[in-house]
Amino acid sequence: MRTPLITGRAMLANRLANPAQAPDEAQESGMPPYMESFLSHVRLLVGVPFEYLIPDPRLLPDESIRFFYVDRSWTDRLVDGVVTVGKIGSREQAHHQAHAPAVSQTLDVSERMVRRLQRGRVSFEVARNDVFAVSQPAADLVTGLVMRSAAVSGWPHMDVRAYIERIPEPFDAESAQAAGKQLRLLRLERLSAGVLFALFEGVPELVTLEEPHHGVQFGVDVSSDGSRAFVPLRAPTGQLLSRGQRSINVELPTRPGRRDVIDVKRLRDALQQKSTTEVDDTGQRPIAQTGAGAFAIAVLNPPWRQRFEGTEDKAGDEPAAPATFVSVSGRVRVNALRLAVADTYREI
Repeated sequence: MRTPLITGRAMLANRLANPAQAPDEAQESGMPPYMESFLSHVRLLVGVPFEYLIPDPRLLPDESIRFFYVDRSWTDRLVDGVVTVGKIGSREQAHHQAHAPAVSQTLDVSERMVRRLQRGRVSFEVARNDVFAVSQPAADLVTGLVMRSAAVSGWPHMDVRAYIERIPEPFDAESAQAAGKQLRLLRLERLSAGVLFALFEGVPELVTLEEPHHGVQFGVDVSSDGSRAFVPLRAPTGQLLSRGQRSINVELPTRPGRRDVIDVKRLRDALQQKSTTEVDDTGQRPIAQTGAGAFAIAVLNPPWRQRFEGTEDKAGDEPAAPATFVSVSGRVRVNALRLAVADTYREI
């Protein structure tokens, strides 16, 4: 019987002594593009079943929004679980342990190209070159939101932005000043017709949800019962005017006998009158009606924008004292009260 050149024990010892099996600069030591793309998506929870994100429907009822932090350790373990599929023996285990730090550092940068890949506008090579071409900071905290609302299905192309500080209204989201304070949007996706999911790089102080800008629109506001229509007054900048946290409005005049036809001349005259008599809490007056441009600003119906800001972390606070309730059934058992009610109904 021939003596083997090396025993299994010695071969395993050699592999464990050199677990990488290949130098870092070697081509075969890197991740193939398909693997890097897939793991980058996994890091941002793409493809994770919804019941793992929201295990109970009561955590996200209708018309609600939830903000959260992403546990980076959990997403790293998720990547480890995916890589485990390719581990057959101790050789692959040792190779993974040797290259795991480099893989994590690569994914810290690669995850920033996931949104561009999801939108399908660039190839993997172009997206990867763009994110690796500039010096990228270390992976930051990742926060996000998940919302279930009719607004998601009503405006499927809703704009979602997060900012590192609160920006007072009015502001232009496309301006250089606002864009410089905006956090990187890592992921924005509708998980269903009425559920929106977003991830940001960093911790925002302000999050805005804004109706898509499909064009300039004109419109009026209608009361909740539909009985009244009115036009909210605006400053020359287009900002809504308010007094005591209530908008200043002018009733919408209509043609006699035709409530569905606006009397434009009477509306213009009413707006002009308000411009000389009304003042909001900040001292601003409504725009004066000097022509078609001023009238257009007065009846402008800009895209709706909802702000979320000013929240405080209450996680470490003591729980609130339980509310005390009065048992109605216990109260009616009191003889004096029962007799008083009986006498009242007897008199009736």
